Amino acid sequence: MKKTLISPWVAAVALAFTLGGCASNAKQESVSEFIDDSVITAKVKSAFVEDREVGALKISVETYKGVVQLSGFVSDTHESWKAAQLARNVKGVKSVRNDLAVK
Repeated sequence: MKKTLISPWVAAVALAFTLGGCASNAKQESVSEFIDDSVITAKVKSAFVEDREVGALKISVETYKGVVQLSGFVSDTHESWKAAQLARNVKGVKSVRNDLAVK
């Protein structure tokens, strides 16, 4: 049986292409950023569920590169403020865009 060895240069180029696919740019998240954002979103939603003043089911949470966007409807301005404050207190959150509407 004949064994074929891969040239170190071929292996290096293949590794560079593989790792290059994991890097982020201005319009696209890396895999690790996506996972971090998913964790942040889950923690923000959990904070809403644990708080009696915030209607967790009425608020949508999206995270992109550490920026949390809140959207949906709330009963009053206090609930909107409280939701934004809870989101800001989650580790990893860089900023919060509060697009909640009072109805």
